[in-house]
Amino acid sequence: MQLPGGQGTSSGGQRQHVPVLARAAVAAGISGLFMETHPDPDKALSDGPNSWPLHRMKELLETLVIIDQAVKAQALIENTL
Repeated sequence: MQLPGGQGTSSGGQRQHVPVLARAAVAAGISGLFMETHPDPDKALSDGPNSWPLHRMKELLETLVIIDQAVKAQALIENTL
């Protein structure tokens, strides 16, 4: 999660929130995600604090696909009113 100006002169971030926010968005039925990723976020020249580690991306994406399939397999209740 990006924090504009969070490091004084540059953006900061809280990457620990990436998985929960991504899962919540997918559970809400979104059609796409934008996530920063990097092989070594702490050494990234840009957006490192809010970048998800590349070696953990497959695991996160697999979880998101499972949630997406479950959500989209059911009609959304608001579409049945």
